[in-house]
Amino acid sequence: MPSYTVTVATGSQWFAGTDDYIYLSLIGSAGCSEKHLLDKAFYNDFERGAVDSYDVTVDEELGEIYLVKIEKRKYWLHDDWYLKYITLKTPHGDYIEFPCYRWITGEGEIVLRDGRAKLARDDQIHILKQHRRKELEARQKQYRWMEWNPGFPLSIDAKCHKDLPRDIQFDSEKGVDFVLNYSKAMENLFINRFMHMFQSSWHDFADFEKIFVKISNTISERVKNHWQEDLMFGYQFLNGCNPVLIKRCTALPPKLPVTTEMVECSLERQLSLEQEVQEGNIFIVDYELLDGIDANKTDPCTHQFLAAPICLLYKNLSNKIVPIAIQLNQTPGESNPIFLPTDSKYDWLLAKIWVRSSDFHVHQTITHLLRTHLVSEVFGIAMYRQLPAVHPLFKLLVAHVRFTIAINTKAREQLICEYGLFDKANATGGGGHVQMVQRAVQDLTYSSLCFPEAIKARGMDSTEDIPFYFYRDDGLLVWEAIQSFTTEVVSIYYENDQVVEEDQELQDFVKDVYVYGMRGKKASGFPKSIKSREKLSEYLTVVIFTASAQHAAVNFGQYDWCSWIPNAPPTMRAPPPTAKGVVTIEQIVDTLPDRGRSCWHLGAVWALSQFQENELFLGMYPEEHFIEKPVKEAMIRFRKNLEAIVSVIAERNKNKKLPYYYLSPDRIPNSVAI
Repeated sequence: MPSYTVTVATGSQWFAGTDDYIYLSLIGSAGCSEKHLLDKAFYNDFERGAVDSYDVTVDEELGEIYLVKIEKRKYWLHDDWYLKYITLKTPHGDYIEFPCYRWITGEGEIVLRDGRAKLARDDQIHILKQHRRKELEARQKQYRWMEWNPGFPLSIDAKCHKDLPRDIQFDSEKGVDFVLNYSKAMENLFINRFMHMFQSSWHDFADFEKIFVKISNTISERVKNHWQEDLMFGYQFLNGCNPVLIKRCTALPPKLPVTTEMVECSLERQLSLEQEVQEGNIFIVDYELLDGIDANKTDPCTHQFLAAPICLLYKNLSNKIVPIAIQLNQTPGESNPIFLPTDSKYDWLLAKIWVRSSDFHVHQTITHLLRTHLVSEVFGIAMYRQLPAVHPLFKLLVAHVRFTIAINTKAREQLICEYGLFDKANATGGGGHVQMVQRAVQDLTYSSLCFPEAIKARGMDSTEDIPFYFYRDDGLLVWEAIQSFTTEVVSIYYENDQVVEEDQELQDFVKDVYVYGMRGKKASGFPKSIKSREKLSEYLTVVIFTASAQHAAVNFGQYDWCSWIPNAPPTMRAPPPTAKGVVTIEQIVDTLPDRGRSCWHLGAVWALSQFQENELFLGMYPEEHFIEKPVKEAMIRFRKNLEAIVSVIAERNKNKKLPYYYLSPDRIPNSVAI
């Protein structure tokens, strides 16, 4: 009788093994096998990390094996089982791989296809077509869209982490418990003693050092020592946590009535301000989004305030960016003066602090939350709903949505919800952050997620004119490497544009993103369909770049740039000054966050800047969803390209007092997972 050798690999994560009964059935072109219990005498099967082999004898030849069915039945207590893959050695000596990388829960079952990636048009056999359709039907019931707040991109329909499908939950929920992580962070930073001192002001800037952790040669220490300098202030718009707002100023806006006389002391080329604008030496950052946003009122004992500044910057003769004028609110007038470097020291310093605080709010809520976390979740949900596991694009993208839906669900549960942790320290807590996202969604466009287009749209693309913009330089290298990889993968499975256009599963994926994620807004520029290989490659690059590089660029520098509280105040306890010449050092310290809020902020930026345990970095694909040689070779080339970029960035950073490494591929996780 024909005999098959079945090899079963169990995952190595916590609680991946099982003591339940595991049954296997083979479904082939010539018939189906009986259900076989996979069990070896006097042996503990399916332990965590184990690879177990079994001989399965069938009554008659099954022909070409189409599917493998695995059933799990209770032995004692229900336990989940993580199945990595199954390999089958046929009676003829052939090997067939069946990737799984999924949990089987309760008395569950799973039906696997072999690992060759197939488009729907490649499936001509009824049983395979049916398997494909049933998988998507089941997923669409599991992965439902939900509106968490009006105007937001839609998210997963789950109230809390444990409601999520098991396959997208964290291996250990404790690892992403924000309350636990923030408290641990404050313990690790030795700041617990200040934690409950809300409303208690610091005495002076030096007093903030009581909660500042000195780590030798770090960026955070350099920020602490130089944060008051105009050069450090300007540098952060290029290479800090939020390097996405600065634009080349092509015309001075009427709402910022700056004259040459006001700023001539800052202009080094003996040109008028208008001439400097024409020469391309003037830049602007406008926080108009914050205008009218409600400040946090959750603590009746502490008034909190927001501003909506406009900051004008100048490229000096050393090609460095420095601030030359700051207006703290949008409407010009006597009670909204334009602050200048020639003003008194504390007038100018407080104006810059207000800009840094506003930058922090836009960074956290828009650059970080909306434009990486929520956008990546949209791509992830659409992928699970519309692409079956056998689809090459599912195999390509699944690593780049790993834990994203889980981290966002946990954030909605603990962090950005009503009375959540976000309310504790942030002036935009208590609902202001929700208003900000609702506004910013109107400007969320597909082209703004295409890295080269976004850089160009802000007039920041010239490496000659703006030589120290490392976020741009490194980002372009990583974008090109990803695009080269996606182009290769697309060309393997789509021989021409027509195949792209006729791939209904792909079109449904893209449509889901547009209709549900972007709420069907034409102005978003998100495609409703994709009709060419080139556009498909670009789209996939957007998905992967947003989840990996863009998130890394705006997330992992948070401790570096925001741990020195005066450089990134999460809240301000007095309104912006309405006149010049009245600001004192005492007034600035009383405006900055109190001790308790400073500690919550520090715990947050520390926790958010840490990599996950067993982090997977860009180019790492330990789950072998693809089995085809051409794709594996493309992955090797991708990794080599990324390694070359790591070397380029390391060489550039040598001996730099302020190295820029957030976009070095060896520091870019594959997905948004923190």
